Amino acid sequence: MSASGGTKAIVAALAANLSIAVAKFVAFLFSGSSSMLAESVHSLADSGNQGLLLLGGKRARREATPQHPFGYGRERYIYAFLVSIVLFSAGGMFALYEGYEKVKHPHAIENWYWPVGVLVFAIVAEIFSFRTAIKESNQIRGTLSWKEFVRHSKAPELPVVLLEDLGALVGLVLALIGVSLALATGDGLWDGIGTLCIGVLLILIALVLAVETKSLLLGEAAGTDDLHTIETALVDGTTVTRLIHMRTLHLGPEELLVAAKIAVPRDSTAAQIAAAIDAAESRVRTACPIARVIYLEPDLYSEAEAVKGPDAEATPGGPAH
Repeated sequence: MSASGGTKAIVAALAANLSIAVAKFVAFLFSGSSSMLAESVHSLADSGNQGLLLLGGKRARREATPQHPFGYGRERYIYAFLVSIVLFSAGGMFALYEGYEKVKHPHAIENWYWPVGVLVFAIVAEIFSFRTAIKESNQIRGTLSWKEFVRHSKAPELPVVLLEDLGALVGLVLALIGVSLALATGDGLWDGIGTLCIGVLLILIALVLAVETKSLLLGEAAGTDDLHTIETALVDGTTVTRLIHMRTLHLGPEELLVAAKIAVPRDSTAAQIAAAIDAAESRVRTACPIARVIYLEPDLYSEAEAVKGPDAEATPGGPAH
């Protein structure tokens, strides 16, 4: 994901959510609608989330240090995970509490035109933000479905904004339905039910975000296309005859660590092996620019060793002795 594309979507969402949060809170003050209060807190939480994403992107661009030799690229994952926590606690749990109180103690909505007018305005603003996120995502999504894009994207910002905007739009529709039914029946219970539905929706979205960003935090390998590109670039058939095995790890959305054992000809000299490694690294960086850190180990290919399969004990997290 290009940094500019992600930032543009985040800024669009931040501007929309701040304006919507203010409008919703004013509507709550004039109408007493619990759906409006829950939605105003939701929009305020979303605004804070976009702030977290912008902060994470800025901190991830810091230079590597002796204490953090691989840089700070994964800070983007940490701040995206914090977004899921904020959305769950400040958004979902508050909406559930407010909805429960309204169902337990329902009261009629006053000055109905405030919540209805603000909800219509908010839907228009969220559509603008959602449209921007979709447009930016389409530039990098390729042939992936939207579900695959959210699940497999190594850059967390656009999937987070997409899910937040989708949740906001559905939440606004639920709030509008709840307010409309409360006005039509004169029973504030419907407003509380709409608020409870918003809370459940936000918690579900927060859980999806938490699961996906947790996987990124643990460390994910390169995507299928990048793996194929790297494998093809490593082997030239002359100085590097075969790829014996390889491990990859995303240090950040646009930073990839590659560690591979490569087969070299049996009669290669030390100087030839060093030149082969340098050439292989150059080919990989040209073919896959996000491969920033590359470690190559030369070895002699053995059919007998190959049939044994990968050594699980040599893999982090493998069986203990």
